[in-house]
Amino acid sequence: MGIVGDFLGYLVPFLVVLTVLVFVHELGHYWVARRAGVRVEVFSIGFGPEIWHRIDSAGTRWRIAWIPVGGYVKFFGDADPASAGASETPMTDAEKSVSFHHKPLSARSAIVVAGPLANLIFAVLAFAALAMTVGLPHTAPTVGAIQDGSAAAAAGLQPGDRFLEIDGAKVERFQDLQRIVRLKPEQALRAVVERDGQRLEVVTTPRRSVLVDRFGNKHEIGLLGISQSGVEMRRYGPIDGLWFGFIETWHAIDTTLTAVGQMIVGARSTDDLGGPLRIAQMSGQMAETGVPSLVTFMAYLSISLGLLNLFPIPLLDGGHLVYYLLEALRGRPLGPKAKEYGFRIGIAFVAGLFVLATWNDRDVIRRIADAVGGLF
Repeated sequence: MGIVGDFLGYLVPFLVVLTVLVFVHELGHYWVARRAGVRVEVFSIGFGPEIWHRIDSAGTRWRIAWIPVGGYVKFFGDADPASAGASETPMTDAEKSVSFHHKPLSARSAIVVAGPLANLIFAVLAFAALAMTVGLPHTAPTVGAIQDGSAAAAAGLQPGDRFLEIDGAKVERFQDLQRIVRLKPEQALRAVVERDGQRLEVVTTPRRSVLVDRFGNKHEIGLLGISQSGVEMRRYGPIDGLWFGFIETWHAIDTTLTAVGQMIVGARSTDDLGGPLRIAQMSGQMAETGVPSLVTFMAYLSISLGLLNLFPIPLLDGGHLVYYLLEALRGRPLGPKAKEYGFRIGIAFVAGLFVLATWNDRDVIRRIADAVGGLF
């Protein structure tokens, strides 16, 4: 079956990853809404006709639907599952007390931000769990070898040099060095290294290089042309593990926002944006690699999902927060017409982003099409 068989093998891990992350996101909304006294009518994983449902004692309909590509929480008083507006049905005082749209601005904002925040918390816990169980590779930021003609050689770096800082950031692991350097090709970076017990300052400019990852995706990155001196696995205790999870999540947020900013100003190609097919492919291959790799992938994907939803785009959680900010400044909510225009802009932006990401998956689509065509 070739790539078709491979893709079908990727489908199950992809749906598992997506379902878990959607559930975490919607659970954040649900949990804070219930604490704020909002009645939750529906908690849905997927869209379309139901496969299964259960109604709990609070009247919430928990459902799993046939189209497993997202989910939603519908609050009492919503006109639709997207919480785009309030229902126009008259309410009693008792109904208003449990209606989302009749809650204070602070409560509505907390409910909206809880979804993306839940995704970020999931990432912290996932990284922490890995650190406390299987352990994590720890590499001292010490230069093992230097390639001839590389940026490191041009800067006068030597084997045995230990990086202490680069571009103003403290370096504790070789991965810290990679994370910063890869995002800044052809940018002069000031580094502080330790050599024979003395601190030295050097300026090095990473060379632009194209990296092809295990999935065949190409990324433009910066390289110094050095190798690490050795790797050891370290297990962390609960406190250190949680701290590592927080730091790793923060670094991922910083890296993601930096990359997005570079795309916006044109300093980085948008080819790094992956669509659903690439995510499905990566999910399956990570599952084949092992549970730790899959959990790590889920953590990074959860961060991306949380950040994407916080972008100030109508239709996303960040767009709702913008509406609430304007409501706070104006002293009253935006009118239906303004929200309608915002909703249309949001749909156009999300659709455009989806088309761009899918276009970036064109090589995967082409291979699937060729393989399917070969069956007939």
